[in-house]
Amino acid sequence: MMVLVSYDVSFEDPSGKKRLRRIAKVCENFGQRVQYSVFECVVDPVQWTAFRDRLLKEYDEEKDSLRFYFMGKNWQRRVEHHGVGEIYDPENDALIL
Repeated sequence: MMVLVSYDVSFEDPSGKKRLRRIAKVCENFGQRVQYSVFECVVDPVQWTAFRDRLLKEYDEEKDSLRFYFMGKNWQRRVEHHGVGEIYDPENDALIL
């Protein structure tokens, strides 16, 4: 299934930049960055559980925001891209970890 993950991390305290880097790293391990704080991730249910748990451990629920959009298995019909940015197929293009 395709899950779109977006996040917003507060920099009000000094640990914000560190949290931002850790959240981005977790996302990079499971998907492809498509915008600064947006990742497309193709995961199975077991991977999704591990991914979600890791993200929820990294963010500060009182200062940060995480959003998950479930695109499902037929996500190709739901994604349309225009403008700059490299086009890739997350199910067939290799993801370097």
